[in-house]
Amino acid sequence: MKCNGIDPSTGEQVEISFDNFITGVDPLVYPLAGQAADSIYIAPGWIDLQVNGFAGVDYNSPSASHEEISRSIRAIFATGVTRFFPTVITGSPENMLGALRNLAEAKASILEGAAMEAFHVEGPYISPDDGPRGAHPRGWARPPDLEEFRSFQDAAQGHIRLITLSPEWPEAPGFIETVVREGVVVSIGHTRACADELAAAVSAGATLSTHIGNGAHSTLPRHPNYIWEQLAEERLAASFIVDGIHLPKSFLNVALRAKGLERAILVTDAVMPAGCAPGQYKLGEIDVELHADGSVRLTGEKRLAGSALRMDEAIQNVMKLAGLRLLDAITLATRNPARVGRIPYRQRGLNTGERADLVRFSFDETSGKIRVLETFADGRPVFPSP
Repeated sequence: MKCNGIDPSTGEQVEISFDNFITGVDPLVYPLAGQAADSIYIAPGWIDLQVNGFAGVDYNSPSASHEEISRSIRAIFATGVTRFFPTVITGSPENMLGALRNLAEAKASILEGAAMEAFHVEGPYISPDDGPRGAHPRGWARPPDLEEFRSFQDAAQGHIRLITLSPEWPEAPGFIETVVREGVVVSIGHTRACADELAAAVSAGATLSTHIGNGAHSTLPRHPNYIWEQLAEERLAASFIVDGIHLPKSFLNVALRAKGLERAILVTDAVMPAGCAPGQYKLGEIDVELHADGSVRLTGEKRLAGSALRMDEAIQNVMKLAGLRLLDAITLATRNPARVGRIPYRQRGLNTGERADLVRFSFDETSGKIRVLETFADGRPVFPSP
């Protein structure tokens, strides 16, 4: 197959040849003319390492039907995402095992299953404190347990590649060392850890901070505090929820400067109501409400509980709020998460030998708006529906 568009890295119109992998990237001999051709781009498909649910489907529910999971992935394809990590949050052992088992069975059986590149377990080894715990249920926050984690990995058929935990637990360094040796990426999040505990986690192999600036106390010491410590640590990349709700513009800009664009990634942290009308929904065992302003909050409270963000909107927002170029914003949603999430054949951009995960989109430089036109996953057209 072939498709064309402007390569954001060069500004040239190119033609991409591909089957399951990209076989050629060539400048157009006769560039297309006209306003439409001047605004249509082609890029690697977006990658999202934190998706709790989408389009009314909760990935934390052991009873989510494979048909509904399939439908939700098709809705995700419409946002330009071609690879994502379905995310299971803190809950009872039975619920977490059931959700992971269900996702693994769906991955193996549905046509869209390959888009679920690997799984992210966010918790349950997080802080029980109000603030750092975020919307996770307090009763199920618990210290790291290797035996339990291996039961999660067995239920997931080995697909857990990312775990978010708090290093405040004494068991954390040993746990981190072991799971990293087993190929799991460890991220720090939902934590109240002190500087020494954070340093020990990084030395043990932690490489990421989960949605930095969120899942934290509302009031912190000027210094030291666990946000500054993570921003200053050069061995940690960081993910950001850029929906204009989770992070103020000033913090986003400072944090991006601290991490540098090479160590920053965009995530949506999307939950079940994403892509739905405002109303009442569930996130695992938790009742949440999608408000008209786009925020998702615990029912009857102000606390945020994930987001209703789409990745195409996140790319738009980071350009607007942080003044990034289109190329840099795309890198935060493609090459960087591929590297951090250890996703093979997705770390070199539009190059031969990479997976044919592609998105064609229009980009209006005046308004900053992106509109996804076509999405290809493994060389197969997945949006619009074939």
